[in-house]
Amino acid sequence: MNGVIIIDKPAGLTSHDVVNRGRRILGQRSVGHLGTLDPLATGVLPLVIGSLTRLAQFYTHSEKTYEGTIRFGFSTDTYDAAGEATSAEQAVVLQHEVISELAARFQGVIEQTPPPFSAKKIQGVPAYKLARKKQEVVLKSVQVEIKEFAILGVEGDRAEFRARVASGTYMRSVAHEMGQLLGCGAHLECLRRTSVAEFRLNDALTLEQVDLLVRQGSEEQIFVHPRKLLPELPSVTADEISAARIRSGQSVNLPDLSRARQIKVFSGQKDLIAIATRVAGTLFHPKIVLVTEPARQPAGNSQSR
Repeated sequence: MNGVIIIDKPAGLTSHDVVNRGRRILGQRSVGHLGTLDPLATGVLPLVIGSLTRLAQFYTHSEKTYEGTIRFGFSTDTYDAAGEATSAEQAVVLQHEVISELAARFQGVIEQTPPPFSAKKIQGVPAYKLARKKQEVVLKSVQVEIKEFAILGVEGDRAEFRARVASGTYMRSVAHEMGQLLGCGAHLECLRRTSVAEFRLNDALTLEQVDLLVRQGSEEQIFVHPRKLLPELPSVTADEISAARIRSGQSVNLPDLSRARQIKVFSGQKDLIAIATRVAGTLFHPKIVLVTEPARQPAGNSQSR
């Protein structure tokens, strides 16, 4: 079983919890995810299954989009609503113009300090493990990029936002720093990821929906169509002889007229067998072989999403 499933992660589960549930539902050991979500956060968490776990390397710097709510008035040790208050609560009435101007200061390439409760490592130990033990956590600031940060509305002490960010950006840290600048403290009250790379919330399934479809024998319906993966790479269909050579790791000439350095190689319409790198002209060498044997033809014609 090889493929990609877009999960709508519920609040309260870690990304690893979702991976473990995916393993149990699918009866598949080889399951990974593309981009960690905090337990409090919900939304898009793509799971890569089987040989397609090898595609994870292409998504390490994927752009992400979020919608969420920042609550002003006090800060927390985790920088979100799951933590303990670290400042006295203040009564705050926000003004849209003020918060929008404040948000504008975070757009672009900025220096950001990750939250102490994060997976960032200090001498090989995840920061959150030290923070849980009340040990001092000193993390270096890192350069991140916030491509869009729009305040959608304010009401009382809460501001709703939409953000589009480069990989490695912590919206919890943004909320915390906004509270510091405003002088009243703030934390991230809720966060929903609406996309990761080409994966969108509209196409996501809950774990319960995936479980039901698997029990019904409709596994094909849970997977993203392989030709929708890595849309920036052209797709090329290899004939049987070329496909066999690619599966064995050999270079082949392929009918590709693009000037792309890398391409997706298919056998038939849905079998993604390799990511290949151009050697010269139309000669390509498989960088990653995803399928080493021809796919078995299923009875009937199931459709992937």
